[in-house]
Amino acid sequence: MSERRVASDSETEFDRLQNKLVPLWKSIERFNQDPQTIVVVPSMSIEAIDSGAVMQAYEERFLFLLLLLRQPRARLIYVTSQTILPSIIDYYLDLLPGVIPSHARQRLFLPSPMDGSVRPLSDKLLERPRLIERIRSLIMDPDRAHLVPFNTTNREKELALRLGIPMYGADPKFFPLGTKSGCRKIFMEENVPHPLGRENVGSKEELLNAITDMRGKKPLVRQVMVKLNEGVSGEGNAIIDLRGLAPVAGIDDAGRQHVSTRPGSPIPATKEQAALEERLRRMKFELEGVTYDSYMKKLQERRGVVEERIMGEEFRSPSVQLRVTPLGKVELLSTHDQLLGGPSGQSYLGCVFPADTAYAGLISKEAGKVGRRLAKEGVIGRFALDFVVVRAKNGKWEPYAIEINLRKGGTTHPFLTLQFLTDGTYNPETGIFTAPNGQQKFFVASDHVESARYRTLTPDDLFDIVVRHSLHFDQTRQTGVVFHMMSALGELGRTGLTAVGNSHEDAKATYNRAVAVLDKETRGDA
Repeated sequence: MSERRVASDSETEFDRLQNKLVPLWKSIERFNQDPQTIVVVPSMSIEAIDSGAVMQAYEERFLFLLLLLRQPRARLIYVTSQTILPSIIDYYLDLLPGVIPSHARQRLFLPSPMDGSVRPLSDKLLERPRLIERIRSLIMDPDRAHLVPFNTTNREKELALRLGIPMYGADPKFFPLGTKSGCRKIFMEENVPHPLGRENVGSKEELLNAITDMRGKKPLVRQVMVKLNEGVSGEGNAIIDLRGLAPVAGIDDAGRQHVSTRPGSPIPATKEQAALEERLRRMKFELEGVTYDSYMKKLQERRGVVEERIMGEEFRSPSVQLRVTPLGKVELLSTHDQLLGGPSGQSYLGCVFPADTAYAGLISKEAGKVGRRLAKEGVIGRFALDFVVVRAKNGKWEPYAIEINLRKGGTTHPFLTLQFLTDGTYNPETGIFTAPNGQQKFFVASDHVESARYRTLTPDDLFDIVVRHSLHFDQTRQTGVVFHMMSALGELGRTGLTAVGNSHEDAKATYNRAVAVLDKETRGDA
């Protein structure tokens, strides 16, 4: 049988499986008492992860999904590269409101390939047919089951086919829509504000020409960002500083055509290009250890975009989370203000929820355009749009869309943790999240609560500290701290947390207190 025929049969079978999501979704929306099996495979395909401990911690980042066991007939199969500590499982099951933990535990299954390498978890499963068969045996009814991945590559698609269940996530055929170049194309076509720039750049010459063109259109641009089409949390980004360069040949500082040969006129194109190339060679990379040659090689392989770096005295980096249901409905789920760090402030560290109401409505409106476009294309599942907003001289915020993430992201787990714990809802029109009792809820979350001293802690030590200092999430008050990524403590001195409060100030104070307690408890340990 030809490869083309095999691929065609595979596509047909995958489409058949995906169609099963429609009746399943209708059932889940109406009744949470109906039986279902959720297979969670939090596989990540990110080059920047170079440690098995980090990989395991990220796979455990979505253990909040154990809260789905609140549904009394739900079965959850949660796969990780290595076995999760029983005390960590107990920690999450004890968070379940109104559920007997032992009853939930009987409906939870934790298979593992016991492979601590940094390869994607899906690869580890696909090369172990016996393990896949074991997972299949745990699925009571394939018609009432679905796969929940982190990102959706052809690996996860193949895994869904092997398991014989549909995948709740974007078909990998839509991958180009989520690349940096694909994002810019959608922003242009849907009239969503976005930075000046150019997409599908793949060589030094194309990069130099694009920047020259951008400077011609906007001579006072100070910095530009180069982004590889495939990059996560800023790991494929680089900044080129253009400040101090002479005007583009033929263009004066105001952007007017200028062909004068008098003294002070713009420098010839050859000198201009040489100066620009020198700046290119000095560009600063977000990911540590990247060199000019290695980055340009990846740019040639993956291609990417170059765009103006939006800057301003008042500058924020919010995001909008949406989903397209299997029924084709676009739902705006939440907004966040992202907490960024790293060498140039492009690496995701955490978030504040909800985003500032001064611009939450603005970015939600623009995100809605993209959501409707993706639904029209046939995309399903959760995705996020990243923005930057700057305050103009007239006091109004101006939004610029910069990225579409066709996958779950760093804001997914803290928001769903809050939602599952409180049964609250986010109102896209007001930008406010409210619990059933009418109390507004806020949180500060981070994946990077870290210190060399924290390496002295085990998860059990952490739980002891949390209980003694009354940091644990309290179901009565519906405030407190929920930890995640705890398995990274011993090797990396790193954990994550979501601090829930009744105001932005309350959530921030809870977060700061938790970090202060950890620092104090470990001060004499290292």
